[in-house]
Amino acid sequence: MGGKQSRGFSNKELNEVSVSQRRKSALRDEQPSLSSAAERIRRHTTVHFGYSILNLAMQALDETPSELWELRELQKLNLSMNCLCSLPPALGALDNLVILNLWGNNLSSLPPEISLLKKLRVLFACRNRLSEVPEELGSCTCLEVLSLANNQITGLPGSLAAMHNLTKLNLSHNRIAHIPTCVYSMKGLVFLHLACNRLETIADQIQDLVNLKILIVEGNSIHTLPKTLCFLGSLELLNVDFNDLQNVPMELYLLSRLGRLACHPLDKGLHIIHNPLLKPIQEVLQGGLSALYNYLKPT
Repeated sequence: MGGKQSRGFSNKELNEVSVSQRRKSALRDEQPSLSSAAERIRRHTTVHFGYSILNLAMQALDETPSELWELRELQKLNLSMNCLCSLPPALGALDNLVILNLWGNNLSSLPPEISLLKKLRVLFACRNRLSEVPEELGSCTCLEVLSLANNQITGLPGSLAAMHNLTKLNLSHNRIAHIPTCVYSMKGLVFLHLACNRLETIADQIQDLVNLKILIVEGNSIHTLPKTLCFLGSLELLNVDFNDLQNVPMELYLLSRLGRLACHPLDKGLHIIHNPLLKPIQEVLQGGLSALYNYLKPT
């Protein structure tokens, strides 16, 4: 989450909050206890660069303290690496959240009330057990970064097409067989990560992502690249390694910003050599990207 790290909760403090949370009767009599529990949590918030931050990472939480949702001033909340299986509707009360980190839990769903987080700009929900994404997430139109990697997702709701401010989308390590149609409406995307899914094709609409600089689709079953992919003049990194490509489109030479053949996963350039490419493409690539481009250019 960045910034100054708050100290962890002591066992005594966690037990006090947990005891308060489990009391279900005599609510009127318990109200003072609930308020004091909320204050105990509030004492662990920090302010960094003007943001109110609460770090509850690695606290072995299997449920969130109900008092947490009283802290409406929170702007950055880190609940990563716990044991959470669900989030309550009360999540929607934290309507000042800008960053929400849910990485590394056991969440099987996100509550519809996430739609109330109108100021949310960054959502990390990777390494959970999500099989679907709620339609309501499409209401979070301020989102700039969305990571849903390492889940069990097969698609995205059409409502996410409204995310015109989204610049980074990570859907890697899921069960996606087709790039969701809504993705092609995310015109602001600069980074799109779809590695290790079940893709066999890339639709012609990929050309609509005119700002795309990084496209990663390695580890799928893609057997051909569309000609329209070659019209993405801003691409600086294209990773199509470990697919079923036997050939490349003749227009590939138009991707002049790729610059070179790349090997290291984070290197800019074209990652393609780990495919069952046929001759003469396979042989031409031994001379590097410039040799390939010279071969593909019309005479």
